[in-house]
Amino acid sequence: MTTVERAVVGDRPRPGPDVILFVAMILLSGLGILMVYTASQSSLAAQGLDPTSSMVKQAVFAVAGLVLFLVGSVIDYRDLAGWSVIIYVATLGLLGFVLTTPAHAGTNRWIPIGPFQFQPSEFAKLAMIIAMAALLATVKEGGMRWRRLGFALAALAVPAALISFQPDLGTMLVFAFFALVMLFVSGTTFRQLLMLMGGALLGIVAVWRLDLLRDYQVKRIQGFFNQSTDLLGAGFHLDRSITAIGSGGLFGKGLLGGPLTNLSFVPVQSSDFIFTAVGEQLGLVGGALVLLIYGILLWRLLVIARNSRDRFGKLVTVGVASMLAFQVFVNVGMTMGIMPVTGLPLPLMSAGGSSFLMTALSLGVANSVWLRRTPVPGESFNA
Repeated sequence: MTTVERAVVGDRPRPGPDVILFVAMILLSGLGILMVYTASQSSLAAQGLDPTSSMVKQAVFAVAGLVLFLVGSVIDYRDLAGWSVIIYVATLGLLGFVLTTPAHAGTNRWIPIGPFQFQPSEFAKLAMIIAMAALLATVKEGGMRWRRLGFALAALAVPAALISFQPDLGTMLVFAFFALVMLFVSGTTFRQLLMLMGGALLGIVAVWRLDLLRDYQVKRIQGFFNQSTDLLGAGFHLDRSITAIGSGGLFGKGLLGGPLTNLSFVPVQSSDFIFTAVGEQLGLVGGALVLLIYGILLWRLLVIARNSRDRFGKLVTVGVASMLAFQVFVNVGMTMGIMPVTGLPLPLMSAGGSSFLMTALSLGVANSVWLRRTPVPGESFNA
């Protein structure tokens, strides 16, 4: 082999990581730590507690998330296809086990581990993306057979049913959205998609008519459709959220300068309603910049999917992108009254460890797809 040939082929290095994806993740994580501090410091101080405790805990999660991002990047994503059945069964085991734990605020979502709480349903999102990608990656170009479609839906229905018993309606909606997107990308026909959406609508009607929702879930939905009524009840969270965001104006009140944030005006502001802290303190401009960073993150995920060397990598990355896009839209939307209030966190920004760690690991797996988009000498290319 000549020097030129060796330079072109033999010495070709593996592609580098997606720097833009990594920087976007770091920016959102850093901003999340800052917003968690501003949203929690005054209430913690009023209770005689360390005002930085929530911020420190979120910073610990951020460091652990960085480690998981690196782990996800180092692992060859193609190995996950072979482990998909084990990942799926282990997920079902955790979702079943959490139902046996003591209820917290009327729900069974967390497994206590020392001072922290582990939420299996968060990691079930990534697990199901991997399992569905492995199942759908072998679909032929001619379209998806009904048998394969039914098998995929059945595989999704089992963990979704376990999550419904917790209950966790928000995670079930995330499952439905990324599953629909992955099925579309994998070759589902237009007719099949119409039947799926029709079946979903019938399911929603059945759930409502049979009174299968909890009282607080019904009140949240009613509060969304009647936002000007029951402001001390079903519409309480939404009314205060809209007020806080609106008070920020164009440029906001400045960091630690938001009176509503400092007075803990918005309930659970450091977690589900963290975007209200952004809106009041950084205003419309700051909120738009945050959404822009999320947009860049999602754009990179779609670029990675397009450049994936195989269908499995493409489906995994599309699943991660659709999962995060749905959560961002629903979380930000509920703070502004265009979506019902749910328990979905804002990825990388809301306080909480399980969501942050799952998101970081998911982005690491996507980065693994990017790192292996081009074969190096000695590797085969499986399209």
